[in-house]
Amino acid sequence: MERPNQYSSVFFLTIILVSGLLSFALCLAAEFKKSKKNDLRLVGKQCYLPRSSAYELGITALICLSVAQVIGNLFTCRQFQSGEHTRGCKVIKPSVSCTLLVLSWISFGLAVILISGATSMSRNQTPGEGWLDGECYLVKDGVYVGSAILGLLALGSTLASGAIRISKRQAEENRKVHAQVDE
Repeated sequence: MERPNQYSSVFFLTIILVSGLLSFALCLAAEFKKSKKNDLRLVGKQCYLPRSSAYELGITALICLSVAQVIGNLFTCRQFQSGEHTRGCKVIKPSVSCTLLVLSWISFGLAVILISGATSMSRNQTPGEGWLDGECYLVKDGVYVGSAILGLLALGSTLASGAIRISKRQAEENRKVHAQVDE
């Protein structure tokens, strides 16, 4: 199997970093643009909450975070491929790199849940319908910031896993070169 091109690695890392940091920035922007208590209107005994710009920001943050997570994991998993193909089942003990990938997916899942819920609440809540059970709900302070931090944790875990795997792979290649020279 041929080794990944250095330029393609830089390209993928750039996409991952830009998408992840853009998701972080969009989450922070959504925190400041979310609906406030002053935006809540009562129509008789029913509430009305207009759509806030946090809705679009949240959807875009979700897309960017998902792009960063998927491409980051594909990039990292590509580093796990070796040139040697073996038949049969081989037991592999979990490594730090795999643990970081699991942490990355857990952080990603929690961030998606927080962003999705907060973004859903930022939609137009019409009188009588509201967000849930006919009542209006506001996004609590810090929900978007928490999801932004979880997104950064997912991004950092993915990139750290890939970096560990790349350094391990280079160390293995150096050992092979030294072994061939010694013979």
